[in-house]
Amino acid sequence: MKRLMYFAISVAFASGCEAQAVRGLADVSIIDRDSGAVLDTHYYHGEYWVAGRPGGRYAIEIHNHLGERLLAVTSVDGVNVVSGETAAWDQSGYVFSPGDRYQITGWRKSDAEVAAFTFTDLANSYAARTGRPANVGVIGVAVFRERQPPTVEQPLVGGLNSGRSDAARAAESAPMSPPSASALAAPPPRAKLGTGHGEREYSYVDHTEFLRLQKQPNQVIRIHYDSLDNLFAMGIVTRPRLGTPVPDPFPGSRDQHYVPDPAG
Repeated sequence: MKRLMYFAISVAFASGCEAQAVRGLADVSIIDRDSGAVLDTHYYHGEYWVAGRPGGRYAIEIHNHLGERLLAVTSVDGVNVVSGETAAWDQSGYVFSPGDRYQITGWRKSDAEVAAFTFTDLANSYAARTGRPANVGVIGVAVFRERQPPTVEQPLVGGLNSGRSDAARAAESAPMSPPSASALAAPPPRAKLGTGHGEREYSYVDHTEFLRLQKQPNQVIRIHYDSLDNLFAMGIVTRPRLGTPVPDPFPGSRDQHYVPDPAG
């Protein structure tokens, strides 16, 4: 039996990012790396959206809160963040031990280096520069549970190996679905955001073996992104209403105040 190899997490990060996470078998958050803030998620017509800041660096934080290992095959703009292939479920990903939390900060270049994720215009996105602009603006995490080792009483029969049929491989190789038509009904007035191939950064990983419980992911988490102005234009985010100012008869003078009485 041929086991497939995946990247394993070497460092787990601890941060209080649960509030804005898209929850599932693993929780997924998008982090503004320049401020450390978790980007707000907006639920619109069955899809999750975040507002990216043009030029800003970001990370995809994944938290495995189950008591078992998980594999997260992760894509940005329809491109696998580990291999650079057009994203499909049967590709390489990150393996999370129980309780692990990790920030994927860029396109993996080696076991020790990534090129940072940066919000940029569509034409400068890595997907567009490699001839694949169709799925720019979406982050996907396909989560797989692990097949447990067989016991003596119940030996493993068959199992995952490389001998899949052409039809099964074609089905698994289908790219993640694009945004729903209803969410994209109103075209944004400005250039759409994509993810650029930023500066090289140190990021160390190891390799491990992982046998998937099944061929299709147990869950797919999908988060769309664009600029805040475009989210306003599409009606995903509502502009805050400013309160009506109260006229001041003496705007050039401040009221005089004295020490107030204590309560009670």
